[in-house]
Amino acid sequence: MRIAVPNKGRLHDPTLDLLDRAGIGVESGADRQLYADTVDPEITVLYARAADIPEYVADGAADLGITGLDQVRESGADNVEDLLDLDYGKCRLVLAAPEDGDIDAAEDLAGKTVATEFPTITRDYFDGKDVSPDIVEVTGATELTPHVEMADAIVDITSTGTTLRVNRLKVVDEVLQSSVRLFARDDVTDDPKVEQVRTALQSVRSAEGKRYLMLNAPEENLDAIEDVIPGLGGPTVLDVDEPGMVAVHAVVEERDVFEAVNDLKREGASGILVTEIERLVE
Repeated sequence: MRIAVPNKGRLHDPTLDLLDRAGIGVESGADRQLYADTVDPEITVLYARAADIPEYVADGAADLGITGLDQVRESGADNVEDLLDLDYGKCRLVLAAPEDGDIDAAEDLAGKTVATEFPTITRDYFDGKDVSPDIVEVTGATELTPHVEMADAIVDITSTGTTLRVNRLKVVDEVLQSSVRLFARDDVTDDPKVEQVRTALQSVRSAEGKRYLMLNAPEENLDAIEDVIPGLGGPTVLDVDEPGMVAVHAVVEERDVFEAVNDLKREGASGILVTEIERLVE
């Protein structure tokens, strides 16, 4: 099975790190190499431009792909299925226009010009609004086009909005919210190996921001202990050799650990241990 991943750019390192934490780490592969083995002998990584990954999957060069939702939508591939939001590489595609102009809604662009690096997404957006502007495809510096009279507005990616503000552009509407996704060609979605990969990646995402808490506590205070650490469906309670004591294990949110430890000590807990969780299969 081949998984297409970004060969460079801001998504490259986080994607390889995610695969490694999921137990599918790359075992070999130089910077200019197209393919690389992983620790799973049945899985190979294929390096490609983020924008080309949907086409690689759609055409059968890869079975799975990891790239931004914006790239999948822009490709227009109709035989790929979104399997999992990997929750990084977040950005927005927005419709923006000059701050001092008269463009305040998509409908104001009827008969006008919109510049973008995402013509497919942009056409779909305006088709949904029943508006027909002239869409001009550009390959960079999109935010400059309204100021050199190439376009009346743009559709472009923004993360913080800083570049738009610097170029005196205002957001008129949100076109698409994007993040990195795991997706597959629709004829392999039922393959057990695909589900193994999806589950492995999901387990890493589920573990983020959580900690495993272990402690000993007086059995008579168990109700109060459970109120402090409800965990996933309630904590696990185990008998221990010491009379009147039990062992309690639970998964808790990292942000709750500081207060939980102090509350547990007040309820007589001892031997409190907090550890990181690498993977969590729910």
